[in-house]
Amino acid sequence: MKKSEKTAISEEMSSKLGKLFEQELRDIYWVEKALLKALPKMAKNATSQELVTALQDHLAETEEQVTRVERIFELLDKTPRAKKCEAMEGLLKEAEEVMGEAEEGAMRDAAIIASTQKVEHYEISSYGTLRTFAQTLQLDEAVAILESTLEEEKKADMLLTEVAVSNVNNEAAWEPAE
Repeated sequence: MKKSEKTAISEEMSSKLGKLFEQELRDIYWVEKALLKALPKMAKNATSQELVTALQDHLAETEEQVTRVERIFELLDKTPRAKKCEAMEGLLKEAEEVMGEAEEGAMRDAAIIASTQKVEHYEISSYGTLRTFAQTLQLDEAVAILESTLEEEKKADMLLTEVAVSNVNNEAAWEPAE
């Protein structure tokens, strides 16, 4: 990066929006790192092979997303630091509870999908906001990085819907209630 580009980024990041952008970046960094721990647990508890594959594939994407967030910190000349995300912590805690309460099989798979989609919607919202902030701050490289991650999150959400609709929800609908 050229010195003039670095100076321009430094000036943009000293604005109130720049500070908020950095806070939100720390939040999503925590989210992605937490998901690196949560997704394998979800995959382990899933019984639908289609769901297991979707969760494992998204884990690989999440690893890349962590690297991308770190790249944005680097562009900002900042050290990557996570800020605990209370909202995501709550969503992940809820997912743990739901997995623990649901009987193994299609019903648990449906619960895992529901929990994972809540997480995906949080990420979609966060990455959309970060991308818009980056556009306003004229952080073009960050915009491109955030846009690619946002598209991955949207695809993950759509894939989870497909898994739910194609078989998991129907199987769960026919499981007798206790």
